[in-house]
Amino acid sequence: MKQKTIKEPVTVSGTGLHTGILVNLTFRPAPVNTGYVYKRIDLEGHPEIKVDADNVVDTSRGTTLEQNGARVVTIEHPLAALAGLEIDNCIIEMDGIETPIMDGSARFFVEALQQSGIVEQEAEKQYYEIKSTVIYSDPDKKVEMIALPADDFRISVMIDYETSVLDTQNAVLERMEDFPLQIASSRTFVFLHELEALVNNNLIKGGDLNNAIVFVNRIVSKEELDRLAGLLNKPSVEVTRTGTLNNLELYYQNEPARHKLLDIIGDLSLIGKPLKAHIIARRPGHYSNVKFAKAIRAHLLNEQKIKDVPRPDLNKAPVYDVNDIKRMLPHRFPFLFVDKILEITDNYIIGLKNVTINEAFFVGHFPADPVMPGVLQVEALAQCGGVFVLSKTPDPENYGTYFLKIDEVKFRHKVVPGDTLIFKLELLSPLRRGICHMKGVAYVGDKVVTEAVLLAQIFRRKSDSDRNISDFSTVS
Repeated sequence: MKQKTIKEPVTVSGTGLHTGILVNLTFRPAPVNTGYVYKRIDLEGHPEIKVDADNVVDTSRGTTLEQNGARVVTIEHPLAALAGLEIDNCIIEMDGIETPIMDGSARFFVEALQQSGIVEQEAEKQYYEIKSTVIYSDPDKKVEMIALPADDFRISVMIDYETSVLDTQNAVLERMEDFPLQIASSRTFVFLHELEALVNNNLIKGGDLNNAIVFVNRIVSKEELDRLAGLLNKPSVEVTRTGTLNNLELYYQNEPARHKLLDIIGDLSLIGKPLKAHIIARRPGHYSNVKFAKAIRAHLLNEQKIKDVPRPDLNKAPVYDVNDIKRMLPHRFPFLFVDKILEITDNYIIGLKNVTINEAFFVGHFPADPVMPGVLQVEALAQCGGVFVLSKTPDPENYGTYFLKIDEVKFRHKVVPGDTLIFKLELLSPLRRGICHMKGVAYVGDKVVTEAVLLAQIFRRKSDSDRNISDFSTVS
């Protein structure tokens, strides 16, 4: 599968539900690996807002994103349209803060995107694939959301408002290809008491009863209905036998459940990539959707970290043993921190150090609670990286390396006697003009203990005196 974007810009115009202000929303093509990005073209500098769960700042009346001093409100319906059409990359320009509500569904956004045309791009489509079950629950709100392993994306939703006019409903989407016809046109809904509260607080200036299903879960007098009709600029409103206002007819008997499914698809796009998973959601809402999206992403990142842990075969003979390393590096006890090189490719190196209580630094460094100093963990990474750099030369004993810069150092867990450190350093860019840019990570078991980004330069030794210079001096 290839990544997709749209063929040409297309605009949808309408009023925001809560602001009542006319907004123009324009979908624009985007390069591969862009994802979804909002752009506020009405603000100075046209600030961009990445569609990312970490940028969510409010879920009270829809999903709101904020970044770079700019906000976009009620973004779930256009995002559902993009995700439902399996579009990977798109810039979404808006000349206002709030998404046009249109008819309260994703239909107008889907139709606009289809009108623009969907085109494949050169890069492969990237998925987040669920390998083990992820669960989010909120017992107080009776919410439970589950992601199960699956070969594709499917979703099952159950809602239950424990009222006679809207009790238990279910909706299912077996294939994303069915989204445009089965889900996209499902409109938002609200209970009458919620509608009255919103109207009284001047919070639905763009609502005209044509963009929401209104459920009535109590007896309403003629006077109340007349007052409501006046507030919403309608000649009259009545309660139907099914317990809804007669402002519109349901497209589906389970339209509310289908709309909740639509919202989940929009909110899960906050993860950043399409999912391969079976989603089961009980009583979902925007708040729980966002929490669930964050839980899935945290789970996936943790799985990726575990997947990235090097697992060398310790029974195999090392590429370089400690004597080989000593010939390459001008380091001796107590300043040599790499025991073996287990693997080298064109792009990475894997090394090993056994940490024992006999290390000289444990004599003075927390002798009652020995911990390997973080600076020495970084030095060990640097030495392993130095072997990688020098292994690219035909006569490494005649060369040295200076580390010009070390950035983004993080210490995740302490290293203690008895630990076996595994180092993996990968090239961040090709070797050029003797400059090597690497990302280094040190592991103990499945845990990342230290990581850093290192920049090194190879130099040729000119005289014996040069051999006394530490190959791994760090120049800030």
